[in-house]
Amino acid sequence: MKLTVWTYEGPPHVGAMRVATAMRGLHYVLHAPQGDTYADLLFTMIERRDHRPPVTYTTFEGRDLGEDTAGIFKQTCQDAYDRFKPQAIIVGASCTAELIQDDPGGLAETMDIPVPVIPLELPSYQRKENFGSDETFYQIVKALARPMDRTPEVTVNILGPLALGFRHRDDIEEIKGLLYEMGIGVNVVAPFDATPMDITQLGAAHANILMYPEHAETAARHLERTCGQPYTKTVPIGVAATHEFIAEVAQICGVEPRKDLSRLRQPWWSKSVDSTYLTGKRVFLFGDATHVKAAARIARDEMGFEVVGLGCYNREFARSIRDLAKDFGVTPLITDDYLEVEKAIEDASPEMILGTQMERHIGKRLGIPCAVISAPVHVQDFPARYSPQMGWEGANVIFDTWIHPLVMGLEEHLLAMFREDFEFHDEAGPSHHGGHAPKPSENGGPAPQTAVTHGGPAPQTPRDISGTGNEEVASQAQTEAQSSGSDVMVWLADAERELKKIPFFVRGKARRNTEKFATEQGLQEISLDTLYEAKAHYAR
Repeated sequence: MKLTVWTYEGPPHVGAMRVATAMRGLHYVLHAPQGDTYADLLFTMIERRDHRPPVTYTTFEGRDLGEDTAGIFKQTCQDAYDRFKPQAIIVGASCTAELIQDDPGGLAETMDIPVPVIPLELPSYQRKENFGSDETFYQIVKALARPMDRTPEVTVNILGPLALGFRHRDDIEEIKGLLYEMGIGVNVVAPFDATPMDITQLGAAHANILMYPEHAETAARHLERTCGQPYTKTVPIGVAATHEFIAEVAQICGVEPRKDLSRLRQPWWSKSVDSTYLTGKRVFLFGDATHVKAAARIARDEMGFEVVGLGCYNREFARSIRDLAKDFGVTPLITDDYLEVEKAIEDASPEMILGTQMERHIGKRLGIPCAVISAPVHVQDFPARYSPQMGWEGANVIFDTWIHPLVMGLEEHLLAMFREDFEFHDEAGPSHHGGHAPKPSENGGPAPQTAVTHGGPAPQTPRDISGTGNEEVASQAQTEAQSSGSDVMVWLADAERELKKIPFFVRGKARRNTEKFATEQGLQEISLDTLYEAKAHYAR
């Protein structure tokens, strides 16, 4: 384990909580110390659920370690049953409680609880959250599902959606719609909104739809072995993948692959005139393996982008991501260290990032637009509106989501180009404020500004708007930098203005190249001439 500011995945017991929270009639008794109850906020604050997760903690304290912590667990387990009367209970330990080796599963077996009690063995120091969700769902299915007679009509189970999933709620509805068009019914959706009693009916379906391999592939393989149910391998994210998914489901279920394309707008919109200027844009992808694999295909084949880097944080899928990277001719990045991801993005200098909430923060720091395609996500990616990623409507949503950062970035670039215009300069204020906008300075332009420095504190020296005061600004800034001993790079006013005319998606790279060139030349200030010389140098 290591100390970090951000993490892509929590410990495995968080994955188990995601399964328990998604289901109804299931309760999770977690052997954990005080302080491990923080995970409740993930569901109530970020996902905005209207109820707490169905989890009871033992919350033992330090003083309990010299006494009977096993007794505390047994009493907590009995109290949880008496209070909530669940259809089934899962029991396990948090990463901290694992160290005291109380064996919650073994303790629960000695108790006379009249519902199934399912023990979880989740190695907290070797595996992470997605493993925890996959293993938990598998253990529930293994304990409760049995072979049985098939339903008279053709039905399938939908496996994988759970709490805190990226658009899982809406993806379920989109999948149901695709199945309905082919005349296929839905037997059970699990874990999302399923009960333990529903899990016992999984064997009645003719096949399984595997929506998210990270969360349900082990369970799908188990059902294939024990109940003879084939499962789908195609995840319908993107237009081409949705066509392939429909063909695969039709072949498994023996029905006609009927499709209703009336809602699909993405193919034409991506070819329309106002989208063609986005063709060839360089993108970097990072997230969970399922969404990265789908997004890479969409980016290259359906949006006309160039993929310059990709990777995932869940090592269980490293092999498939390496194969994908080979197909795209890029180096795969398999890591759960966001600093490595930031370095790779900075080196690739993409024009857009497709990633998680972490990459959104990285994009802000690097000045690169970002669209979120994968968990982990924050509260803004649990919208009230219908916003799937799968199926035909999912393709439309993806187009809007990916195009928006680039379009807004272009708007920002155009505003920056006209920054010195009387209407758009920094002191003009929003145009819709009318007479309340700040008045311009006496010379008719924006208020005086300061020289811009990078790598240290900015000297608060007024500059001449016409650029004639560059020498005085540079001299004073250089003197301050030398006296403070900092390795500061001073951008003169005219150079900074010219830099802002460079499109936002390559401005960061232009700045870094120019500063590198100036350093190699032994310069501490960057003038307009330096900017042009650096441009010529790197164009050779």
